[in-house]
Amino acid sequence: MEKEQIIGVMGGMGPEATASFFKKLIEQTPVIKDQDHYRIIIDNNPKIPDRTQAILHGGPSPLPEMIKTGHNLTQAGASILVMPCITAHYFYSDINEEMTLPFYHVLKGLDEFLSKTYPTVRKIGVLSTTATRETRLFQESITNKDVCFPDKESQESKVMTAIFGENGIKSGNTGHYPKQLLKEAADELIDAGCELIVGGCTEVELALKPEDICVPFIDPMLVAAQKLTDGALSL
Repeated sequence: MEKEQIIGVMGGMGPEATASFFKKLIEQTPVIKDQDHYRIIIDNNPKIPDRTQAILHGGPSPLPEMIKTGHNLTQAGASILVMPCITAHYFYSDINEEMTLPFYHVLKGLDEFLSKTYPTVRKIGVLSTTATRETRLFQESITNKDVCFPDKESQESKVMTAIFGENGIKSGNTGHYPKQLLKEAADELIDAGCELIVGGCTEVELALKPEDICVPFIDPMLVAAQKLTDGALSL
């Protein structure tokens, strides 16, 4: 009998996004009883240094703590790793070199999903951290589509403020204020011709919902949860 997959979640970046991803894994697993669920091991490590600060402003590297988190999950019995933080995928290759387990790449999974589900869409809008934007993570991972971001002013005053601001998502506010900022940024991208919007930071979907905008809203972590629980994952 094939050994059942044990999902190891490299969490804490941030904690609420990790909790949301855990809930997605549960909801996407077809079950009729508790025992049908996957075993999921989460290392919620909020002490991992900020990824945006490290990439753009010379802050402390998160890499040692992320590697340590991956090793913790390996030792705890995980059979596959996943990281519910998009910006952290800048460090994916360096982390993967230190791992002995398969490591699911969220953006590659998203690319496969978009190619299959939205083959005719050519222009997508991304709401992400500035670090994700500047390091071209989406541009290098998403194929056959034009990847667009808000202009620099909206990126900082709307998207980054919604995520990192004093009343932003990372401070625990997922209500009207960050939602409205993200909606305004999304609407600007839609007006510029984007045919769908991607929540390019795991915090975005905590405030902005599909019903808030007039085009499809894609959550990469929901795509990852669907893939990790469909029983046919190929890495």
